[in-house]
Amino acid sequence: MSQPENEIPQDNGQTDADDAGAGTVDAEASAAPDGAVGSTGDDVQKLQSENEELRDRVLRIQAELENFRRRTQKEAIDGMKYQSLPLIRDILPGIDNLKRAIDAVEQSGDTQNLVDGIKMVSQQLYDALKSHSAEQINPEGQTFDPNLHEALSQVPSAEHAPMTICQVIEVGYRIHDRIIRPAKVIVTCAPPEAAEPEE
Repeated sequence: MSQPENEIPQDNGQTDADDAGAGTVDAEASAAPDGAVGSTGDDVQKLQSENEELRDRVLRIQAELENFRRRTQKEAIDGMKYQSLPLIRDILPGIDNLKRAIDAVEQSGDTQNLVDGIKMVSQQLYDALKSHSAEQINPEGQTFDPNLHEALSQVPSAEHAPMTICQVIEVGYRIHDRIIRPAKVIVTCAPPEAAEPEE
């Protein structure tokens, strides 16, 4: 026998149970303590505050590094620009004394005073260079070394071995292990063999 079309199907109770369960969940959510939500909000605010502090700290460090870079760059430029100041200060007294010697000769006409003054100034200048680690290369009597000396000419010599420095035309200078200027020298060479007498 067929079921009437207007008959409502019987509910098996599942829908009511689901509705009841959903109501229970909503009730539990509504019954959750207010402190739990508030605590989460405090944590977020605390993290945001720490983030701002870290950001400010990073910006300060970046600014300090930039200032340090500019300062060291300026110091390096100034160092290169004024690196000769100590040497100039040490040379100036010698220049002053040379002027005094010249003035004294012009007034008295005594050339010996000029000679003595020039000798004194020469020693002062040598001392100034030495105080800046510059030392002379004066190799007379030594064997020629192309790393330290510049040979201008050769002269035959029977008294010295070949390539012996017999005369220094211009002394050289070096600072530590670096050559500033090689010494200009004249070196010896073997004398030409005497011609054999004809028979």
